[in-house]
Amino acid sequence: MRSTWTDSRLDEFRSRVDERFNGMEKRLSEMSGRIDEINTRIDSLQHAILIVGGGLFAAFVGVLAALIGLIATQL
Repeated sequence: MRSTWTDSRLDEFRSRVDERFNGMEKRLSEMSGRIDEINTRIDSLQHAILIVGGGLFAAFVGVLAALIGLIATQL
């Protein structure tokens, strides 16, 4: 009696564990898709930051050159 009860309980437990692992695999694949989407967004944000930063740096260099030129002509 006890061995049959234990075997059936173990079979039920195994089937529940398999169901949970299948659910976990599904959630992990969904999470992988979300991470790929976030990586794409971060890449585009990084590109925008580089473009704006480069423009600001170029403007700074231009203003600095203009100031040096102004000071040089006034001396």
